[in-house]
Amino acid sequence: MKNVQVLGTGCANCKATVKLIEDAAQARGMAVAVEKVENIADIMAYGVMSTPGVVIDGKVVHTGGVPDRKRVEGWLGDGSP
Repeated sequence: MKNVQVLGTGCANCKATVKLIEDAAQARGMAVAVEKVENIADIMAYGVMSTPGVVIDGKVVHTGGVPDRKRVEGWLGDGSP
């Protein structure tokens, strides 16, 4: 199971990113643990200045804007960013 954190304060783009990741995982039949991180200090601890940010298994793979579906599927498919 992949551990996914979506970093953001709850904006529309952050919510869309969570849904996109959950939908892509479900379509692939994968189990993912998606956690929303909304605390500014926790977000900044990752060095993320532009949200939403996405962290997969402890590694920042995306910052700023909603990622496209193909990119998300790549993260889920083989584990590489």
